[in-house]
Amino acid sequence: MPLFIVTGCYSATAAKGMIDNPSNREKAARGIMEAAGGKVHSFYVTTGETDWMVIAEFDDGADLIPALLVVSASGAVSNVKTVRAYTGSEFKDAQEKAGKIASSYKTPVK
Repeated sequence: MPLFIVTGCYSATAAKGMIDNPSNREKAARGIMEAAGGKVHSFYVTTGETDWMVIAEFDDGADLIPALLVVSASGAVSNVKTVRAYTGSEFKDAQEKAGKIASSYKTPVK
C-alpha cells in the first residue's frame, strides 16, 4: 500500500490547549487516520519548520484527504503538507521501467 508522510504545525490555540490539558497527540492522529481507512506506521513531534509528522499507509491518496480536511478544519493545525513516499524496491521498479520506456521519448533538443 502507498505510504504518505504528512507534516504540519500546531496553532497557538492548540498549544495552549495542550499546556492546559495534556493529551496523547499520537492517539489522536491514529484515530483520525484509521477512521479514514489508513494505518499509521509512526507519529513524531518534530522541531524545525513543522511540529509533527505522521507516516501512514492508505490504499489510495484520496482516502487520506478526508482525514486532513477534518484535522485542518479543527483549527488546531496549519501548514499541513503531504508527500508520497516510495520504498527502495518501488524506486528500483521505477528505474527498471524507465529503462524500458526511455527510447519512447524524443527530446526537443540535441
